[in-house]
Amino acid sequence: MEIKHKKIDDLNGVIIITINKNDYQENVLKILNDYKRKANIPGFRKGHVPLGLIKKKYQTAIIVDEANKLITSKLHDYLKNEKIDILGNPIPKDLNNKIDWKLESNNFEFDIGFTPNFELKLSNLKNVIRYDIDPDKKMVSEQMLQLRNQYGKLVSRKNPEKDFEITANFKNEESKLNTLATFKLNDLKDSKNIKKLKSYSKGKVYEFEFKSFFKDESLAKQILKLDEGKIDEINGNIFIDIKEINERVPAVLDQTFFNKLYELGSVKNENDFENKIKDGLKNQFKPQSDQKLLNDITECLIEKTKFKLPEVFLKKWMQVSSKEGINEKQSEEEYKRSEKGIRYQIIESKIIRENKLESNSDELKQFASNMVKNQMFQYGQIPEEKQIEGIVSNILSKKDEVKRISDQLMSQKLLKFYKEKAPLKAKKISFNDFIEKAYGKSK
Repeated sequence: MEIKHKKIDDLNGVIIITINKNDYQENVLKILNDYKRKANIPGFRKGHVPLGLIKKKYQTAIIVDEANKLITSKLHDYLKNEKIDILGNPIPKDLNNKIDWKLESNNFEFDIGFTPNFELKLSNLKNVIRYDIDPDKKMVSEQMLQLRNQYGKLVSRKNPEKDFEITANFKNEESKLNTLATFKLNDLKDSKNIKKLKSYSKGKVYEFEFKSFFKDESLAKQILKLDEGKIDEINGNIFIDIKEINERVPAVLDQTFFNKLYELGSVKNENDFENKIKDGLKNQFKPQSDQKLLNDITECLIEKTKFKLPEVFLKKWMQVSSKEGINEKQSEEEYKRSEKGIRYQIIESKIIRENKLESNSDELKQFASNMVKNQMFQYGQIPEEKQIEGIVSNILSKKDEVKRISDQLMSQKLLKFYKEKAPLKAKKISFNDFIEKAYGKSK
């Protein structure tokens, strides 16, 4: 068996494989003899079928199978040993070529597309902005109040006022609505209804027109836990049986309250509390700013890093490798959709290779272990190491999960690399301004 390749140009080449009968004949004969021993053919005892009959029936299919296995294996080894960096996979030059397996040898030609050579300049990222989302005072104050309310106390009141929590049973006979729900006066649409409710007390049933009660339909669905079909069935009036009216009194900002939230003694006053909230919000926003940074870097590198691709080869490869089977025109369209992604994969591979960012099995295992621990901590669970090991082992036994976790780990490594090595611009920004930058102005 002989393998060689020739370069057509900087982006395209051909691999020529010459395969002789001797390369596969021994394996073919072994398989034929095995078939002979096991074959059940009418008119012959098992194990006594003539080899000639077995050859006539199975030999060509076995030769094709063994030759294909041999070609695939040797082709892979050749590309690896010769360090030929290609895009996609080699594809047969002539897809309709009919092989005469009676010949002593046959030639197989494969088109290959070379990975382009190019210079990668991190200086191209000098205008990419690394956003540091800074929570504003209002956001911090709201978070502080939310925590104080959460750890505060409910005080029963006679009549509703602003921000009091009203728990009531909502009924509508026509739609068979019978739901216990909690709402506030600022959830109401009509000022007349707000005024009425302020004079009402618990233990009584009151009647309101449903369509004009809540501020909007989405809020009504949320409070009453209704789906689209159910809310459309509610017509006319609803009856509200008020069960409770409570004022939520925020927790006092004292050491007892701080110790419920944070490590003992780490927060001693309101200023410490405010700083903790601010740091927590910044950490909460970090994944969003990191994702935008990766997206912006990707777009910038694709735009600024110029190189040609073996377009003809890639379109043909897309056509051949498609599971659905696509024609030439469809492969053109697929190439247009995929070109940016292909370009970034090439750029990313170069960054990973040249900066030795590849992940090993130990790193992957540790990363998966940290993910599992964090998820369990969120649910208040403190797992033992053996339990973690079992879960991680199960996760890493699944091919799709390994790829998902590997991709996440590589994203982290690339993000760290860009932050350390690229000349990024740093900019503080409010959360609302960041959302506008990242997702556009809300209508």
